[in-house]
Parts: sequence; structure tokens; C-alpha cells
Amino acid sequence: MLLQDTALIFGRYLRQTLRSKFAMLFGVLMPLLYLLFFGPLLTDLPLGGGGSSWQVLVPGLLLQLGLFGAAFAGFMIIVEKSHGVVERMRVTPVSRLALLLGRVLRDTAVFVFQAVLLVLAAVVMGLRAPLAGILIGFAFVALLTVSLASLSYALAMKTSAPHAFGPTINALTMPSMLLSGLMLPMSLAPGWLDALSHVMPFRYLVDAMRDAYVGSYATSSMLYGLLVAVGLAGLAVTVGTRVFREAGA
Repeated sequence: MLLQDTALIFGRYLRQTLRSKFAMLFGVLMPLLYLLFFGPLLTDLPLGGGGSSWQVLVPGLLLQLGLFGAAFAGFMIIVEKSHGVVERMRVTPVSRLALLLGRVLRDTAVFVFQAVLLVLAAVVMGLRAPLAGILIGFAFVALLTVSLASLSYALAMKTSAPHAFGPTINALTMPSMLLSGLMLPMSLAPGWLDALSHVMPFRYLVDAMRDAYVGSYATSSMLYGLLVAVGLAGLAVTVGTRVFREAGA
């Protein structure tokens, strides 16, 4: 029943997304602008570690796509609450976990699709990376989306107005992006800033993805990144499911 309910919710929201193709493509616009206007500035610069500047920049842009996109996914819940959609779902026998997973899996499918478009654009601009590394990067984007979308929906269920939700998300996502080294490796930062960045879980994800993009798979960064990504996803889904059950969504 859980699989059937999840597929039902996933299909419902995926159809809504497909009816708004412009919005689906618009989500990749900001990382694409970074790729076009910021990427060429880094060409041939010594950024530390192995690989080219594109192998450093593109993994960060992929995680940035998931970070900002999935973190704001909860806006839809706030809109649905204002239109009574959540109230109508409350009286159905659908699994509360399915109500969360269906939404989260829709977001994951959308952001992985956007990540594919971004990587294709990066290949045209000069990115060269092993196929296995690129696929591993998509897996990290999917896990990050599951984590952040689940937490975003949980926060939105506790929030009554969009004007309270937006600033909260901005206050969390901006420091996360700056301290995780998504744009440039934190190895270039001063020692105190590099040490501070280790408290950010996204730091481990981007380090693992950059290793994958240069073909280094059996590294400590890859192990830490995988453990953090899976652990964060499991914790976020647990928190989100508990909130949905308590709210009776």
C-alpha cells in the first residue's frame, strides 16, 4: 500500500509539474548563468586538488541547484494549505509517509533532470569527466534533494505564511552555500574558515563529487560524503514523516 500510495501522489504532482514546463526549465537558469559567466573566469586557475576548473565548479553548481531548489519546495505546501488541499487529504486513508515521499520523489526527478541539462551545457563548455563520476554526482544530487525537500515540507507544515517561510530558508541556505565550498574549494580559504566549514554537511558532499569527477572513487572524501548524504536523507525523511503524521496531513 505504501508503494501504491507513493506512486499515486508522485504521479499527481508530476503531472502538475509537466504542465508547467517553463517553470521546470527556469529552475536551472541560475546555475547555468554561473556556468556561463563565472566558469570561464576560473579556466587555468590553480584551484587545488586534481582536475580542471570545470571539474571543480560543476559539482558545486549541481549541489547549489539541489540546495536552493529543494529548500524552497515547501512553498507548495503553504499554498495547498491556504486552498484546503491539505484538509481534503487529511480525511483520506493514504499513508502519511506516502504524502511526503510522493512529493519528495517528484522534486528529486525534476532536479536530477535539471542536473542532466546543466552537465550537458558544461560538457559543451569544456567539462571532461568520467561517466561513472557524473552518474555518482547525480546520485548525490538526488540524496540532497530528498534531504532538503523533506525538511522543507516539514518546516512548511509548521509555517502559516509564506513571508515567514522565505526568510527562514534564505537564512539557512546562504551560509550553507558559502561555508560548504560550493563555488570554490574550501582548501583555498584561511585555516579558520576551512575548519569552520567542516561543520556543514554539504562540504562532504561537494568534496566527494569533486573526487568522482576526476575519477577518484576509493577516497576518504567519497566515504564521508556517502555516509553524510545517506544519513542526512534518512534523518530528514524521518523528521518529515513525523511532522506529517502529527499534522494529520
